[in-house]
Amino acid sequence: MKTLAKLPVTIVTGFLGSGKTTLLRHMLDNAQGRRIAVIVNEFGELGIDGEILKQCAIGCSEEEANGRVYELANGCLCCTVQEEFFPVMRELVARRGDLDHILIETSGLALPKPLVQAFQWPEIRSACTVDAVITVVDSPAVAAGTFAAFPDQVDAQRKLDPNLDHESPLHELFADQLSSADLVILNKADLISPADLAKVRLEVAEELPPAVKVIEASSGRLPLDVLLGLGAGSEEHIDARHSHHDHHHDGDDHDDHDHDAFDSISIELPQADESLLLDALTQLVVKHGILRVKGFAAIPNKPMRLLVQGVGTRFDKHFDRAWRADEPRVTRLVLIGQELDAALLESTLRTALTV
Repeated sequence: MKTLAKLPVTIVTGFLGSGKTTLLRHMLDNAQGRRIAVIVNEFGELGIDGEILKQCAIGCSEEEANGRVYELANGCLCCTVQEEFFPVMRELVARRGDLDHILIETSGLALPKPLVQAFQWPEIRSACTVDAVITVVDSPAVAAGTFAAFPDQVDAQRKLDPNLDHESPLHELFADQLSSADLVILNKADLISPADLAKVRLEVAEELPPAVKVIEASSGRLPLDVLLGLGAGSEEHIDARHSHHDHHHDGDDHDDHDHDAFDSISIELPQADESLLLDALTQLVVKHGILRVKGFAAIPNKPMRLLVQGVGTRFDKHFDRAWRADEPRVTRLVLIGQELDAALLESTLRTALTV
């Protein structure tokens, strides 16, 4: 009986809005016959990232695509790994003769190290290996300091004393995502000056083991030969990688994570004028310190739904597909931040949209 080779797994991590889903779409659209399964670790109640990935031209029917995109809805993989991740991996291991690669997109709030350590479990280790951990960096955001909870204040403090950066749980999370990396992509490199990009490269390098390569990209457009087949075997050396959150896993208390302080709230709204909606969201972000906005908007008299993704006050939008006849034309958004008041935010948006 033929022994199957270990199935390579690429873990794509990175901070909120860094471009992980865009990178995965690029990889799927350019798979060149590779049979790829995708696990999406979605933070929030809406399977928005899964919806985005299902639109990729991956050469299969919608029904088959639904079977290849796995959404882990709890958000924090290091917390859900035993309840959801293991059964999904066991199913994929059973199908590994039909697969060439597995891609895992972690939530922007997930810690990558515990996920990599899960590949040390005997049942997974015998069948899979972590080909690489790829950390995607939002270069303009890092240049502006907006990975922090209060970017303006933290950036000002950082200029006075760089050590204060580590008081932010967001910076620690950013550093932990880098410390687990086998490859770092400085994404959106075309959106900042060469001088700022050089500063980002230096800042990122401070958190990396010396052997980790750092490459630049725009919208994640890189050859697949650069992204797949790295053969890092990350599960073999991940224990030696330092993490700010290592102490959380020393004992039985598995719930004490800095990122537990993040809220993810879902809001459903009626159809709204596009410019009115974006203006209202921008004001909401500024007033309430919202870190991330993503979702789908229904625009009056438009047959297509509008995909909206925002990091801070920077919003990307485009019409992604036509509304189906069987789905209600409503706006569904996920807002991610700290100490968010769901009722207040929804009320504020509704008021702004009825002006």
